[in-house]
Amino acid sequence: MNTKAFIFDLDGVIVDTAKYHYLAWQKIAAELNIEFTHEHNELLKGVSRVRSLDIILELGKVTASQEDKDRWLVQKNEDYLSYLVDMDASEILPGVFEILKFLKENNQPIALGSASKNARPILEKTGLLSYFEAVVDGNDVTNAKPDPEVFLMAAKLLNITPENSIVFEDSVAGVQAANIGRMTSIGIGEASTLHEAKYIFKDFSEIETSFIANLIK
Repeated sequence: MNTKAFIFDLDGVIVDTAKYHYLAWQKIAAELNIEFTHEHNELLKGVSRVRSLDIILELGKVTASQEDKDRWLVQKNEDYLSYLVDMDASEILPGVFEILKFLKENNQPIALGSASKNARPILEKTGLLSYFEAVVDGNDVTNAKPDPEVFLMAAKLLNITPENSIVFEDSVAGVQAANIGRMTSIGIGEASTLHEAKYIFKDFSEIETSFIANLIK
């Protein structure tokens, strides 16, 4: 059997921490009297914390000093982390564990490639950290998706070429990053949004192990 690199995004792919990001951003938006809906939240998918704040301020046509922005960024992260305290394995999205287990049993190297700066504690709390040979997160990279830096770094750590790497992503920017990096992109979510991905599944419970076995071949 061949060896491929399997690289997973975190938020919306392995766990649904997007809801916690939303609550934390919504709190700040409410303080600034900015309307912030689930639709607006879609604009923040796969985007850095700094850029996310700018998008929210633009929505409300609010100008702010760097000092205020820095304060809100710290506040957002503290609120977000407070929601993560009670995270456990029940937060793992359907079908993810079965695929990780199958990859492990077939000696396929697994990495995380995420913009999140809290990736390691989340993997620890959900009991998944031992499945990942490499973790590349927001602390390790300088360029945000759709720049492929996070995925290229993950493939390099696994010692696998980009062409032999497979990326699971739920954001348009993430799918584009995988494609730019010459990797096989698998979109997790809505086909209408993620149509640039090579393969698309609504969630991991739709992915058969036979599909993964064919990718490895």
